[in-house]
Parts: sequence; structure tokens; C-alpha cells
Amino acid sequence: KRFSEAFAEYQGGGFSLPVSSGTGAIYVSLATLGLPKGSTVLTSPVTCSGVLGSIQALGFVPKVVDSAPQSFNVDAEQVKARMSEDVRCLLVTHAAGEPVDVPAIREAINDDSILILEDCSQATGASIRGEKVGTWGEIAAFSTMYRKNLAAGASSGLIFTKDFETYRTALSYSDRGKPVWRLDLNLRDPQYASFPALNWNSSEMSNAIGLASLRRLDHTNELRRIFLRRLFVALAEAETVCSPYAFHDGFAPFYFPIFVDQEKIKVSVEQFATAVEAEGIPLGAKYGCLVNTWPWITEHLSDTFVARNALLTRNASFNLHLNENYGEREVKDIVEAFAKVTNAYLR
Repeated sequence: KRFSEAFAEYQGGGFSLPVSSGTGAIYVSLATLGLPKGSTVLTSPVTCSGVLGSIQALGFVPKVVDSAPQSFNVDAEQVKARMSEDVRCLLVTHAAGEPVDVPAIREAINDDSILILEDCSQATGASIRGEKVGTWGEIAAFSTMYRKNLAAGASSGLIFTKDFETYRTALSYSDRGKPVWRLDLNLRDPQYASFPALNWNSSEMSNAIGLASLRRLDHTNELRRIFLRRLFVALAEAETVCSPYAFHDGFAPFYFPIFVDQEKIKVSVEQFATAVEAEGIPLGAKYGCLVNTWPWITEHLSDTFVARNALLTRNASFNLHLNENYGEREVKDIVEAFAKVTNAYLR
């Protein structure tokens, strides 16, 4: 209860529900919206497999939207280009801690019947137009597993909504369909469930960890932004083929993409990144969270559309791992590694 109330207050008011995983948060949130079976759900091209798994498992059809150029995230233009009469929901992921301009997307769609579910798993605490991510749609899902900026244990998640009835529906979907607010019922007896649902309950231990992490979330995000600003300055002064992803103060950095000028090196971006990693720099050399690269999902998608902007962005970059304890020493180590590998592979 304390964690739920604290997170709802952090979001500016509303209702919050801890669950057992980020995937659980997506699944419960999507089920809560009550879409007709067979509905088409627009989804971001860079996201977790749990998002696509939830869409498909609930009987909906995923339709991939491309990202904006040189971005992992969708924008209003790309969403509008993929709209069709069968679309009932937009499941928008805020990847890499970058807040998507959801209000601009809603304005472009101009259709209140299209429900928006925000996947804030990589961007808790990020903001756009002065408001937190997760506050623009009908409902929002967050991952709070151990690697995230807001962590509540090994595997955990949160749901947020401003609407009380939506919140009560989510409560039932998270706990086997039970009307958990009914104190006059023996809720251990399954006959009182309102509908079939699964058990996504969280634990008191996870919530205690989450509450402590929430108290320092803004500080965590600010420390990561300070580190990135220092890195940008040092990178601009160094002789490397590396340049940063677009950035602004609304980010809640989780990982950070670094672009590599492919025309200036004699190896692939992945080989370049692997060499930087060998210098002791924590990073992801080739990001795998692109829907179009998963063979198993092809038969479940609405069509054969390829998110080319997202693929081009992935193929031109690698992801720098971040920690709020990074400082000047890490800036120096990272830039020196970039420069060393640049000198080794320069054409």
C-alpha cells in the first residue's frame, strides 16, 4: 500500500498497482483495456519480447510502427502512417529512457476511441511537456526489475492509471479475477472471481525495496544526466568516430545509444563496439530488442512491414550501459577507449 500510494503521488496523482514483473504489468494493463478479440494493436519497433507476447497471448494482432529517423522511438508521423480502421490501441514504448511525445501522437490520431498504453519500463521518471511518462495514456506499465532506474527486486513491475475504474479492473486482472475490494467475500474461494485471470501479485519484500528506490529516483536520473552531459563535452573534444544520440533534460537514461560514423572505419559497427567493450567499457554491441529481427514473431504480425528507421539506427550504433555512480574517471575511460579503437580501425 505504501509503495502504491507513493508511486501514484510521484506520477502526479492517480492509482498505482505493483505486480510481479514488467511483462505482467504489460499483460494486465492490456487486458484491462477490454479490447475486442482480434483487435489490432500498434506497437513500437524497439521493445521487449514480453510486449509482443502479451499482445498475441491476449488474442490481439500486433502491427509494428517505425521509429523516427535516428531514433529507437516512434513519433506522431510514423504512428499516423500505420493507422487503419482495425486499430484499437497504441502500445507505445519509451525506449532508452527517451520520452515519446505521446500528446503529439494523440493530437495526430485525433480519435478518442484509440486507447493508449504507455510502456515506461526503460523510462521511469522521464518527462515530456513537463509531465511524467505514463500520465498521457489510459494506462501505463513499468518494469522495476533489478537493472532499472527504479528497482524493486529481481523481477517486478508497476501499473499506473488516473482512472479509478480502470484501476479496479487492473486489480482484478492482477489477482485471478478477484474483486479484491470486496471485504464481504471470502476471496480465497475461487467462485467469487469475476472473470478468468492470472496471478501477477507482487510481494512485500519487493515493495519495500521499490519504496526505497523510489525515494532516490529523481536523484538517480539526474546523476545519469549529469554524467552524459560531461561525456558529450569530452566526446566533442576528442578525435573519435563516435557521436551521441539526441538528448534533452526530459530523459531518464537507462542505456544510451552511441552512433559510429561507418564511412570512416574499416570494420562493422558491431566489431567496433566489441573492441570498445574489450577495453573494459560496459556496453551492448548489437541491440536485439528490434521486433523485425525476431523470426518467431513474423507469423503473428499484421503484415510484412519492416521498421527501416529503427533497423538503420540499431545498425549504426551501440548502447552504452549507464550507472548513476559514473563520474569523471568513467568519462575519461570511455573517451580514451573510443579514441583507441578509432585509431585502430580508421580508414
